[in-house]
Amino acid sequence: MIEWFSWEWDAVSLLEAAFVGGSRNAFILGKKQDLVSIRLSFFTVGIDRIRNGGKNMSVIQALIISIWVALIQARFFGYAGLNLRFSPLMTSLFVGVVLGDVAQGVTVGAAIQLISMGQIAPGGQMATEPAVSGTVATAVAILGNLEPTAAVAIAIPVGILGSYLYTLKIIVNSFVTKYIDRVVNNLEDKKFTFAIGLLPTLLTMLTHVPVLFIALYFGADSIANVVTQLEGTVVFHILDVVASALAAVGIAILIRIIGQKTDMFFFFLAFFLTIILKDLGITMVTWAVLGIVTAGIYTMIMINAKEAA
Repeated sequence: MIEWFSWEWDAVSLLEAAFVGGSRNAFILGKKQDLVSIRLSFFTVGIDRIRNGGKNMSVIQALIISIWVALIQARFFGYAGLNLRFSPLMTSLFVGVVLGDVAQGVTVGAAIQLISMGQIAPGGQMATEPAVSGTVATAVAILGNLEPTAAVAIAIPVGILGSYLYTLKIIVNSFVTKYIDRVVNNLEDKKFTFAIGLLPTLLTMLTHVPVLFIALYFGADSIANVVTQLEGTVVFHILDVVASALAAVGIAILIRIIGQKTDMFFFFLAFFLTIILKDLGITMVTWAVLGIVTAGIYTMIMINAKEAA
């Protein structure tokens, strides 16, 4: 689709232009509030890639998000990149910033974060890739104005496919190990940074950016449309239940790993508070902030108690 301006269109103009002469390419002309719209629609893909709620993803946005995820998967940011890879919340936040809906991005990211908490990566390999799943699912949720539970249902299969993409990245990087060994053995300082840092990053971008760009630009709105059409159906209800169960499993795994008997009081307190105050419409992000503040106050009290003793 080619767009020259930020236009609006009406349904009548869309139908008139789409079916004139059965043309493969249709120019869609319409007027709304004295704004003239012109869009090129490709029938091989579908009649004009219409996004829900008027939201769409530009080429630049899809490219920026794809490069960001590729840099995370390449661990370009060092230890911070490793944490970003395992935290869908942060990648979802970035997607929200790029797409102009930070609140929805953080909300969806928090929901996806629940199913990834407590996961481990034996040998560096995850069952699902949190960064990839968080990115695509958040983009779909923002474009389609979907509920977080719907985004979680999307994140699971996308994350599994992302794990295969990460495996491909490892395979591709293995082809340059001989070159890296030679640089290290010969103590070639000028080539060291390129061989250790830049070359693996470039290869990761080569494997990730094209795939993610295609998935985001050509696939995100299509997935959003399909999920929107499934709302209210039995299929969507099943996905909703499964997504909720996966979130519960993620929390249970996290508690099993790091939970202590002395901390369980806070867990049950927070659990019952969310149920009792459900009608107030408090968001998950607000609860997270309250949890951080409570943890900080508790830590300060414990430190002061030890110093006083």
